[in-house]
Amino acid sequence: MSVRLNLLLSDELNDQIERVVEKRESTKADVLRKAIALYVAASDGKERGLKLGLARADQPLETEIVGL
Repeated sequence: MSVRLNLLLSDELNDQIERVVEKRESTKADVLRKAIALYVAASDGKERGLKLGLARADQPLETEIVGL
């Protein structure tokens, strides 16, 4: 089963998504699906006391992403 959503975005957020779409040769729908999956993973991790961040493969956490 699938669900169709209507979504209102600011011009700024739409432009950011468009840039990702162009860089990744993807679609807006795919970018938004992946963003939602990432948000769900971050939320689940937070409930388990984990943090979301950015790091190089061989380095400790460089940037922690907060507010999710």
